[in-house]
Amino acid sequence: MENDRSELRWGVEQRLEFIEFRLFWEGHVNRSDLMDQFGVSVNQASTDLNRYIGFAPDNMVYDKSARTYVRGSGFKPHFLEPDASRYLAQLRSVADGILDREDSWIADLPPYAAAPTPLRGVNPVTLRSVVGAIRRSEAIEVKYQSLSSPDPRWRWIEPHATAFDGFRWHTRAFCLIDNAFKDFLLSRILDIRGSRESETSADEDRDWHSEVTLEVGPHPDLADTQAKVIALDYGMRAGKAKIKVRKALLYYALRRLGLDTDPAARKPQDQQIVLLNAAELGEGTVPTAGAMAQEG
Repeated sequence: MENDRSELRWGVEQRLEFIEFRLFWEGHVNRSDLMDQFGVSVNQASTDLNRYIGFAPDNMVYDKSARTYVRGSGFKPHFLEPDASRYLAQLRSVADGILDREDSWIADLPPYAAAPTPLRGVNPVTLRSVVGAIRRSEAIEVKYQSLSSPDPRWRWIEPHATAFDGFRWHTRAFCLIDNAFKDFLLSRILDIRGSRESETSADEDRDWHSEVTLEVGPHPDLADTQAKVIALDYGMRAGKAKIKVRKALLYYALRRLGLDTDPAARKPQDQQIVLLNAAELGEGTVPTAGAMAQEG
Protein backbone atom coordinates (compact mmCIF):
# COMPACT_ATOMS: atom_id res chain seq x y z
CA MET A 1 0.00 0.00 0.00
CA GLU A 2 2.84 2.39 0.82
CA ASN A 3 4.34 1.69 -2.60
CA ASP A 4 1.03 2.57 -4.23
CA ARG A 5 0.83 5.80 -2.29
CA SER A 6 4.35 6.84 -3.25
CA GLU A 7 3.30 6.74 -6.89
CA LEU A 8 0.36 9.13 -6.42
CA ARG A 9 0.48 12.47 -8.17
CA TRP A 10 0.42 15.52 -5.91
CA GLY A 11 -3.08 16.59 -6.97
CA VAL A 12 -4.51 13.13 -6.36
CA GLU A 13 -2.91 12.81 -2.94
CA GLN A 14 -4.18 16.26 -1.98
CA ARG A 15 -7.74 15.20 -2.83
CA LEU A 16 -7.33 12.03 -0.77
CA GLU A 17 -6.11 14.16 2.15
CA PHE A 18 -9.20 16.32 1.71
CA ILE A 19 -11.45 13.26 1.88
CA GLU A 20 -9.77 12.20 5.11
CA PHE A 21 -9.96 15.74 6.53
CA ARG A 22 -13.71 15.88 5.92
CA LEU A 23 -14.25 12.40 7.35
CA PHE A 24 -12.34 13.17 10.54
CA TRP A 25 -13.66 16.68 11.22
CA GLU A 26 -17.12 16.61 9.60
CA GLY A 27 -17.91 12.89 9.72
CA HIS A 28 -18.97 12.70 6.07
CA VAL A 29 -17.91 13.46 2.50
CA ASN A 30 -19.43 13.10 -0.96
CA ARG A 31 -18.65 13.70 -4.61
CA SER A 32 -19.98 17.25 -4.64
CA ASP A 33 -17.50 18.20 -1.91
CA LEU A 34 -14.60 17.21 -4.15
CA MET A 35 -16.18 18.82 -7.19
CA ASP A 36 -16.74 22.14 -5.39
CA GLN A 37 -13.32 22.22 -3.73
CA PHE A 38 -11.13 21.12 -6.65
CA GLY A 39 -13.29 21.68 -9.73
CA VAL A 40 -13.07 18.03 -10.82
CA SER A 41 -15.68 16.12 -12.79
CA VAL A 42 -18.24 13.69 -11.37
CA ASN A 43 -16.24 10.77 -12.71
CA GLN A 44 -13.00 12.05 -11.20
CA ALA A 45 -14.67 12.60 -7.81
CA SER A 46 -16.05 9.05 -7.88
CA THR A 47 -12.63 7.70 -8.82
CA ASP A 48 -11.02 9.57 -5.90
CA LEU A 49 -13.56 8.21 -3.41
CA ASN A 50 -13.06 4.67 -4.67
CA ARG A 51 -9.29 5.12 -4.58
CA TYR A 52 -9.53 6.27 -0.96
CA ILE A 53 -11.58 3.18 -0.07
CA GLY A 54 -8.84 1.10 -1.65
CA PHE A 55 -6.29 2.62 0.69
CA ALA A 56 -8.43 2.68 3.84
CA PRO A 57 -11.50 0.41 3.45
CA ASP A 58 -12.50 0.74 7.12
CA ASN A 59 -12.45 4.53 7.15
CA MET A 60 -15.74 5.23 5.42
CA VAL A 61 -18.99 3.55 4.48
CA TYR A 62 -21.81 4.66 2.20
CA ASP A 63 -24.99 5.79 3.96
CA LYS A 64 -27.79 5.12 1.46
CA SER A 65 -30.39 7.14 3.36
CA ALA A 66 -28.16 10.23 3.58
CA ARG A 67 -26.63 9.52 0.15
CA THR A 68 -23.14 10.30 1.39
CA TYR A 69 -20.05 8.56 2.71
CA VAL A 70 -19.74 8.65 6.51
CA ARG A 71 -16.82 8.00 8.83
CA GLY A 72 -16.42 4.31 9.63
CA SER A 73 -16.26 2.99 13.19
CA GLY A 74 -12.76 1.68 12.48
CA PHE A 75 -11.46 5.02 11.18
CA LYS A 76 -7.69 5.49 11.39
CA PRO A 77 -5.88 8.42 9.71
CA HIS A 78 -3.96 7.31 6.65
CA PHE A 79 -3.03 10.46 4.72
CA LEU A 80 -2.80 13.12 7.42
CA GLU A 81 -2.28 13.44 11.15
CA PRO A 82 -5.29 15.26 12.64
CA ASP A 83 -4.01 18.46 14.21
CA ALA A 84 -6.24 20.69 16.33
CA SER A 85 -3.84 23.62 15.96
CA ARG A 86 -4.03 23.51 12.16
CA TYR A 87 -7.83 23.26 12.24
CA LEU A 88 -8.10 26.25 14.58
CA ALA A 89 -5.55 28.22 12.55
CA GLN A 90 -7.63 27.61 9.43
CA LEU A 91 -10.78 28.65 11.27
CA ARG A 92 -9.12 31.85 12.43
CA SER A 93 -7.73 32.59 8.96
CA VAL A 94 -11.20 32.32 7.41
CA ALA A 95 -12.89 34.33 10.15
CA ASP A 96 -10.23 37.05 9.94
CA GLY A 97 -10.48 37.26 6.14
CA ILE A 98 -6.96 35.95 5.53
CA LEU A 99 -8.21 32.78 3.83
CA ASP A 100 -11.15 32.86 1.42
CA ARG A 101 -14.10 30.76 2.54
CA GLU A 102 -14.03 28.66 -0.62
CA ASP A 103 -10.37 27.81 -0.06
CA SER A 104 -11.00 26.33 3.38
CA TRP A 105 -11.45 22.59 3.85
CA ILE A 106 -13.85 23.20 6.75
CA ALA A 107 -17.35 22.50 5.47
CA ASP A 108 -19.44 24.19 8.14
CA LEU A 109 -17.64 26.94 10.02
CA PRO A 110 -18.62 27.01 13.70
CA PRO A 111 -19.37 30.43 15.24
CA TYR A 112 -16.09 32.17 16.00
CA ALA A 113 -14.89 35.33 17.72
CA ALA A 114 -11.55 36.61 18.96
CA ALA A 115 -10.20 39.48 20.99
CA PRO A 116 -9.55 42.30 18.51
CA THR A 117 -6.00 42.97 17.37
CA PRO A 118 -5.10 46.41 15.99
CA LEU A 119 -4.16 46.35 12.33
CA ARG A 120 -0.45 46.83 11.76
CA GLY A 121 0.45 49.20 8.96
CA VAL A 122 2.96 47.15 7.02
CA ASN A 123 3.31 48.63 3.55
CA PRO A 124 3.22 45.84 0.91
CA VAL A 125 5.95 47.53 -1.14
CA THR A 126 8.14 47.70 1.96
CA LEU A 127 7.53 44.02 2.67
CA ARG A 128 8.33 43.13 -0.93
CA SER A 129 11.59 45.07 -0.76
CA VAL A 130 12.64 43.47 2.53
CA VAL A 131 11.81 39.95 1.35
CA GLY A 132 13.65 40.63 -1.91
CA ALA A 133 16.72 41.80 -0.01
CA ILE A 134 16.63 38.64 2.10
CA ARG A 135 16.44 36.43 -0.99
CA ARG A 136 19.25 38.27 -2.78
CA SER A 137 21.46 38.73 0.32
CA GLU A 138 21.39 42.49 -0.08
CA ALA A 139 21.72 45.45 2.24
CA ILE A 140 19.04 48.13 1.94
CA GLU A 141 18.95 51.74 3.07
CA VAL A 142 15.78 52.33 5.07
CA LYS A 143 14.16 55.38 6.62
CA TYR A 144 13.29 54.09 10.07
CA GLN A 145 11.23 55.70 12.82
CA SER A 146 12.23 54.54 16.28
CA LEU A 147 10.81 55.51 19.65
CA SER A 148 14.21 56.67 20.81
CA SER A 149 14.42 59.42 18.19
CA PRO A 150 11.90 62.20 17.45
CA ASP A 151 12.62 62.07 13.71
CA PRO A 152 13.04 59.17 11.30
CA ARG A 153 16.59 58.33 10.34
CA TRP A 154 18.20 56.76 7.30
CA ARG A 155 20.34 53.70 7.98
CA TRP A 156 21.72 50.67 6.17
CA ILE A 157 20.51 47.27 7.34
CA GLU A 158 21.16 43.75 6.04
CA PRO A 159 17.97 41.73 6.58
CA HIS A 160 18.14 37.94 6.59
CA ALA A 161 14.80 36.81 8.10
CA THR A 162 11.32 37.89 9.16
CA ALA A 163 9.76 37.20 12.56
CA PHE A 164 6.39 37.53 14.25
CA ASP A 165 6.26 38.26 17.98
CA GLY A 166 2.59 37.35 18.36
CA PHE A 167 1.56 40.94 17.75
CA ARG A 168 3.87 42.62 15.22
CA TRP A 169 6.07 41.66 12.26
CA HIS A 170 9.81 42.34 12.33
CA THR A 171 12.78 41.82 10.07
CA ARG A 172 15.92 40.41 11.64
CA ALA A 173 18.84 42.37 10.23
CA PHE A 174 22.42 43.45 10.78
CA CYS A 175 22.50 47.17 11.51
CA LEU A 176 25.54 48.90 10.02
CA ILE A 177 25.20 51.86 12.40
CA ASP A 178 25.20 49.81 15.61
CA ASN A 179 27.28 46.97 14.16
CA ALA A 180 24.90 44.37 15.62
CA PHE A 181 22.02 42.10 14.65
CA LYS A 182 18.72 43.67 15.70
CA ASP A 183 14.96 43.50 15.13
CA PHE A 184 13.30 46.19 13.03
CA LEU A 185 9.53 46.60 12.97
CA LEU A 186 8.29 46.49 9.38
CA SER A 187 5.59 49.05 10.17
CA ARG A 188 8.27 51.61 11.14
CA ILE A 189 10.18 51.38 7.86
CA LEU A 190 8.89 54.50 6.13
CA ASP A 191 10.90 54.38 2.91
CA ILE A 192 13.65 52.45 1.10
CA ARG A 193 15.95 54.18 -1.33
CA GLY A 194 18.92 51.97 -2.16
CA SER A 195 20.43 48.53 -2.10
CA ARG A 196 23.85 46.90 -2.38
CA GLU A 197 25.46 43.56 -1.77
CA SER A 198 25.39 42.45 1.86
CA GLU A 199 28.77 42.14 3.59
CA THR A 200 27.57 40.16 6.62
CA SER A 201 26.51 36.51 6.60
CA ALA A 202 23.28 35.48 8.30
CA ASP A 203 25.27 32.62 9.82
CA GLU A 204 26.93 35.17 12.09
CA ASP A 205 23.63 35.88 13.86
CA ARG A 206 24.19 33.42 16.70
CA ASP A 207 21.04 34.38 18.61
CA TRP A 208 18.92 33.65 15.55
CA HIS A 209 20.49 30.25 14.92
CA SER A 210 20.51 29.05 18.52
CA GLU A 211 17.52 27.78 20.51
CA VAL A 212 16.68 27.68 24.19
CA THR A 213 14.03 25.54 25.85
CA LEU A 214 11.64 27.11 28.31
CA GLU A 215 10.20 24.82 30.95
CA VAL A 216 6.97 26.19 32.38
CA GLY A 217 4.74 24.86 35.13
CA PRO A 218 1.69 25.93 37.13
CA HIS A 219 2.24 28.70 39.63
CA PRO A 220 3.29 27.00 42.88
CA ASP A 221 0.71 28.95 44.91
CA LEU A 222 -2.23 27.60 42.93
CA ALA A 223 -4.45 24.98 44.56
CA ASP A 224 -3.97 21.42 43.30
CA THR A 225 -7.23 21.50 41.34
CA GLN A 226 -6.28 24.84 39.77
CA ALA A 227 -2.81 23.55 38.87
CA LYS A 228 -4.38 20.57 37.11
CA VAL A 229 -6.53 22.90 35.01
CA ILE A 230 -3.48 24.97 34.00
CA ALA A 231 -1.59 21.76 33.16
CA LEU A 232 -4.42 20.82 30.78
CA ASP A 233 -4.43 24.29 29.21
CA TYR A 234 -0.74 24.05 28.32
CA GLY A 235 -0.55 20.34 27.54
CA MET A 236 1.83 19.74 30.44
CA ARG A 237 3.28 16.37 31.30
CA ALA A 238 4.52 15.61 34.80
CA GLY A 239 3.73 19.17 35.78
CA LYS A 240 5.64 21.00 33.07
CA ALA A 241 5.65 21.92 29.40
CA LYS A 242 8.72 22.47 27.23
CA ILE A 243 8.70 25.30 24.70
CA LYS A 244 11.53 25.75 22.20
CA VAL A 245 12.26 29.26 21.00
CA ARG A 246 15.00 31.00 19.03
CA LYS A 247 17.19 32.96 21.41
CA ALA A 248 16.61 36.06 19.27
CA LEU A 249 12.87 35.81 20.00
CA LEU A 250 13.20 34.89 23.66
CA TYR A 251 12.14 38.29 24.98
CA TYR A 252 8.95 38.24 22.92
CA ALA A 253 8.12 34.67 23.97
CA LEU A 254 8.55 35.53 27.65
CA ARG A 255 6.45 38.66 27.28
CA ARG A 256 3.66 36.83 25.47
CA LEU A 257 3.60 34.12 28.15
CA GLY A 258 3.62 36.70 30.92
CA LEU A 259 7.01 35.49 32.17
CA ASP A 260 8.90 38.74 31.70
CA THR A 261 8.02 40.02 35.19
CA ASP A 262 8.38 38.75 38.74
CA PRO A 263 5.72 36.01 39.27
CA ALA A 264 5.03 37.52 42.69
CA ALA A 265 3.88 40.77 41.08
CA ARG A 266 0.48 39.27 40.20
CA LYS A 267 -1.98 36.95 41.87
CA PRO A 268 -1.33 33.24 41.12
CA GLN A 269 -4.72 33.01 39.37
CA ASP A 270 -3.62 35.80 37.00
CA GLN A 271 0.01 34.70 36.54
CA GLN A 272 -0.95 31.01 36.20
CA ILE A 273 2.46 29.76 35.02
CA VAL A 274 6.07 30.25 36.07
CA LEU A 275 9.43 29.61 34.40
CA LEU A 276 10.92 26.52 36.02
CA ASN A 277 14.39 26.56 34.49
CA ALA A 278 15.41 30.22 34.78
CA ALA A 279 18.56 29.24 36.68
CA GLU A 280 19.44 26.59 34.10
CA LEU A 281 19.12 29.11 31.28
CA GLY A 282 21.78 31.16 32.98
CA GLU A 283 22.20 34.80 33.88
CA GLY A 284 21.72 37.04 30.89
CA THR A 285 19.80 34.43 28.89
CA VAL A 286 16.45 35.75 30.08
CA PRO A 287 16.56 39.34 28.79
CA THR A 288 14.96 42.46 30.13
CA ALA A 289 13.31 45.09 27.97
CA GLY A 290 16.47 47.16 28.16
CA ALA A 291 18.59 44.29 26.86
CA MET A 292 16.29 43.48 23.97
CA ALA A 293 18.03 43.63 20.60
CA GLN A 294 15.32 45.75 18.99
CA GLU A 295 15.56 49.11 17.32
CA GLY A 296 12.76 50.66 19.35
